[in-house]
Amino acid sequence: MCSLIVWFVDTAPGISASPSEDNMRYFNVMILGPTQSPYEGGVFKLELFLPEEYPMAAPKVRFLTKIYHPNIDKLGRICLDILKDKWSPALQIRTVLLSIQALLSAPNPDDPLSENIAKHWKTNEAEAVETAKEWTRLYASGA
Repeated sequence: MCSLIVWFVDTAPGISASPSEDNMRYFNVMILGPTQSPYEGGVFKLELFLPEEYPMAAPKVRFLTKIYHPNIDKLGRICLDILKDKWSPALQIRTVLLSIQALLSAPNPDDPLSENIAKHWKTNEAEAVETAKEWTRLYASGA
């Protein structure tokens, strides 16, 4: 399992993951906010857990760092099709983490997990983006 970690850390800029010493199914993940996104400069902590059924079932992933995003709720749960009905055993953990990083670059308020943030994004995108930048400064500064 450790070689897998080195492989996807080396090939995914801005993403790192390491297994917990207590549980090799539990990973501590860090994703850097993509450039030219409201999350740029942020360091976001996530947890990833491989259920017993993995790879037949999707990994469980959630943000631990507070984030203002229409597809991520206040508990850190992520609305991403490959974590639900579009999961395939052929997908790799690397693909999941890259997809989450891409979601930070392209929020989708039309498929929200947080209705209030999605409404804000649709009615005043510039203001919502500023709020996302502010939350990034407040909660994901990496300090």
